[in-house]
Amino acid sequence: MIKARLTLFRLSAATMPYLGSEDTVRELRRALCNPNVQSDQLRYRNAILKVIRAMSQGVDVSGLFSEMVKACATVDIVQKKLVYVFLCSYATLNPELSLLVINTLRKDCQDPNPMVRSLALRNMTNLRLPSLVEYVEQPLTAGLKDRAASVRRVAVLGWAKLHNLQTNSEIDAAVVNELYSLLRDPDPVVMVNCLRALEEILKEEGGVAINKPITHHLLNRLKECDIWGQCEVLRTLQRYRPQSEDELFDILSLLDASLVSPHPPVMAATLSLFLSLCPGVPAVSQAALERVRGPLLATCGSVSREMRFTALCHIQLLLRSLPGLMGAHYKRFFCGYAEPAYIKQRKMQVLVELVNDDNVAMLLDELRGYCTDVNTDTAQAAISALVSSCVILCGLGAGHIGRSYSDRCLEILIGLLGLKQEHITSAVVQTMRDLVWVCPQCSDTVCLAVEGCEETLQDGQGRQALLWLLGVYGERVSSAPYTLEVFIDGVRCEASLGVKMELLTASMRLFLCRPAEMQDMLGRLLHYCIEEETDICVRDQALLYYRLLHCGIEETRKVLQGRRSDPSLGVLIGRPAEPISQWACSFNTLEPLRQGAMETESASRGSPEHVTFDPKRNNDPSDTLNCGHDEEALHSGSDSAIVRTDSTADVLGSSLTVPLSLSVSPALSPEEFELLWLQPQVLHTEQGPEKMKADKDCVCVEEHVRCPEILHCSPQSLQAAMQLVNIQTLAFTPPHALPLRVYLYTHTQRARVAVTPHSTLILGELLYTGEGNQKVGQVDGGVVVVEGREDEQMKEGEQATADGLSGRDTGRTDREQDGVKVTLKQHPRDENALKGFLSILTTVLHTLSSESD
Repeated sequence: MIKARLTLFRLSAATMPYLGSEDTVRELRRALCNPNVQSDQLRYRNAILKVIRAMSQGVDVSGLFSEMVKACATVDIVQKKLVYVFLCSYATLNPELSLLVINTLRKDCQDPNPMVRSLALRNMTNLRLPSLVEYVEQPLTAGLKDRAASVRRVAVLGWAKLHNLQTNSEIDAAVVNELYSLLRDPDPVVMVNCLRALEEILKEEGGVAINKPITHHLLNRLKECDIWGQCEVLRTLQRYRPQSEDELFDILSLLDASLVSPHPPVMAATLSLFLSLCPGVPAVSQAALERVRGPLLATCGSVSREMRFTALCHIQLLLRSLPGLMGAHYKRFFCGYAEPAYIKQRKMQVLVELVNDDNVAMLLDELRGYCTDVNTDTAQAAISALVSSCVILCGLGAGHIGRSYSDRCLEILIGLLGLKQEHITSAVVQTMRDLVWVCPQCSDTVCLAVEGCEETLQDGQGRQALLWLLGVYGERVSSAPYTLEVFIDGVRCEASLGVKMELLTASMRLFLCRPAEMQDMLGRLLHYCIEEETDICVRDQALLYYRLLHCGIEETRKVLQGRRSDPSLGVLIGRPAEPISQWACSFNTLEPLRQGAMETESASRGSPEHVTFDPKRNNDPSDTLNCGHDEEALHSGSDSAIVRTDSTADVLGSSLTVPLSLSVSPALSPEEFELLWLQPQVLHTEQGPEKMKADKDCVCVEEHVRCPEILHCSPQSLQAAMQLVNIQTLAFTPPHALPLRVYLYTHTQRARVAVTPHSTLILGELLYTGEGNQKVGQVDGGVVVVEGREDEQMKEGEQATADGLSGRDTGRTDREQDGVKVTLKQHPRDENALKGFLSILTTVLHTLSSESD
C-alpha cells in the first residue's frame, strides 16, 4: 500500500496539468523561482526537466531563458546538460542574454572534471552566435592541448563549427598547423576529427593536403579507428596518388585486410580506394572485385533491409564489368516471401544478368513463382524478367537451347493468361509482343494464346500490345477482325491516345491481308477519326492512311508491311562488359541506388519498330567511315529500301568497274541463316593455296584480317559500324570472351546493265582466337599480368584483300596467329561483288581497331 501511494505521488508530481502555453510558462517560472525548489537539488532538476519536456512538445518556453541561465551555475552534471540543451535551442532568440552564460561556460572549461570541460566546450560552439566568437577562441585553443582526449575531440570539431559561423574570415594559420599536428594524436578519434575539421576549414583550398607521410601514417593507424573513422580515412585517401609502382603495391598490401572486412561500409570504402588507385592497372581492379564477392554476398543476407538493397545495387554495378562474377551464386538472389517489393525487383534484375545455359531452367521456374506476387509491380517485373532471361538465349549463338527455353517461357506465359487477372494479363501480352519481335519463331504460339484475352485487358499499354499483335499477325488469328471491331465500336469512349493510334495502324495492316472482313470497319474508323476526332495526332494519322489508300494497295503495302521482328536486337539484350573506370567514381555513393531501376515503358509507346534503339557506344566510327562523302539513303515505311553507300567507292578502288550497293533487305532470320550456313554444298573440305572453292553457283572464301584490337570493341560499336555500311549482325559471343565470333549477312547489288541489277546473298563469320596476341608476363603482387604484343604496321585494306583472293602467302603465318579469320559464303556466285564486300569489311574492322587503340 505504501509503495502504491508513493508511485501515485511521483506520477502526479511528474505529470503536467493540461494548460495553455502562457499558463504553462507561468507555472514553470513559478517553480524555477521558488526558493524551496532551488534549495532541493532533486526538485530543482525535476522542474528543469519539465521545461525540457514542454519544449519538446512544441511549447514556446523562450520566456524562461533568464531563469535557465541561473540554473546552469551548478555542480550537478545532469542539470548542466539539461540547461545546455535549452540554452542552445533558444540562444539565437536571446543573443544579449546569452552573454550571461559565457562566464559560466568559460569557468567550466577550467573544471578539473574532463567531462565538464568537454561539455562546456561543446555548448560554447553550439550557441552559434557570431558575437560570442571572441570569447570562444581562447578556450578552444586551450582545448587542443588538453590532457584529456575527450576534450581534444570536442575542441577539434569546435574549430570547424567556428569556421561555419564566419565563412568569410580565415582561421589563424597557427590553428591549422596545430590541427595538422593533431593528425598524429595518440587517440584515433582525435585523428579522424582533425581530418573532418581540416576538410571543412580548407574546403576552398581543396581540403586537407594528403602527402606521402600523412598517407602512410593514416594507413598504419587504420585498424585503431572505429568503422566510421575507417571510412573517413579511406575516403580522404582517394585524393592521394602514389609516386611509384612499389609504393602503390605497398599501399594495396596495407589495405588488403580491409578489403574483406566484415563491416560492409569499410569494405565498400576500401574497394572504392582500390579502384581510384588503380585506374591504369585493370588486372588489379578486377582481382579486387573478385575478392569482395564474399563480403557482398554476405551483405545481401543482412538483417537490415537498407543494407541488402545497397549491396544489390552495388552488385549490379560490378556485374557491368564482370558479368560472371556472381554466376555460381545465383541462388543467393532468390527472393524471400517476406522481403519488400523493392528488394525483390532488384534481385530479379540481378538474376536476369546472371542467366546462362546452365541455370536458365531453374531461373525460369523460380521467376514463375514471382509472377503471381500480391504486389502488382513485383508480378509485372517478374514477367518481364522471365521473358528477358529467354530472349538473351534466343540468338543464333544459343542455337537450339534458346529456342527450347523460349518454348518453356511461352508455356509459363500461357499459364499466366489463364489466371484472368488484369495486371498479369497486361504484362504477359506486352512481354509476348517483345518476345516475338526478337524471337519470331514464337509467333505461332503467341497468336493462339492472345485470342480471347481482350476481355481481361483494361490498361492502355496492354491493349496497345494486343493491337500490335493483331495488326502484324492478324492473318494467323482467326478472331482478329472481330476483336478489332469491338475496339472500333468503342473508339468514341477510348481515352488513351496511344490505343487510338495503334488501332488505326492495326486496322490498316489487317485490311491488307483480310480486306473483305475489314473494309467496312476500316471505313467507319477512318470516318470517325477524320470527321469527329478532336486530337490532332489521331486525325493526322487517319488522313495519312486515307490518302495512302488513294495511292493504291501496293503502295500502302510497301509502307505498312515492314519487318515483323528484329532478331539482331537479341545480341544486345545483355549488357556488354564495361571498363571498370566508367563506374568506379560512382561506387560507394548514392548513384548506384538511383540506377538500375526496372525499365518502364512510356504510356504512349506503340509498335516496337517505332522505338529507336540507341545504345551507348564506346566508339563512334561514323566520322571515320564516312570518308568525307555523303550517303544517299532511300527511306520508306518498310525496311526493304536499299541504302546506297557512296563512300565505298574509294575503298573498292579499281577492282570494281560498276557501283556496289549493300542492303539488309530482305531480312534473314537466325533459323534461315543457320540453314544456309550449314548447307552441305557450301561446305568444302578441300584446302588450296587460294582457300576459295566454288560449287556451281556458290562460293566460299577465307581470309585473315589483322586487327587484334577488335576484341576490345563493344557489341554496340561493332553493330553500329556494320549497319553504317548496311551489314546486318546476327549474333555475338559474350564481350571480351575468347574465341570471339560474330555472324553477319548482307545483300550485294551491282547494276550489270542500266536496268538489270544483280543481287547476291553473303553470309559471314568473324573468328578471333587471340592466340598470337597474348603472352604471360611476370607475377606482380599475386596478379598475373597479360601483355599484348605491339601491332606492326597494317597494310591497306585493298592490298590485303587482293593478296588474299589472289593466293599470295606473304605474312600468312603471322596474320593467322593474331588476325581475325573471315569466312564468307556467297550465293549466287559473283567474285567481283565478293571482293568488294571483303574490302568494305576489312576497312570497317581496321577502323574499329584503330578507334580501340
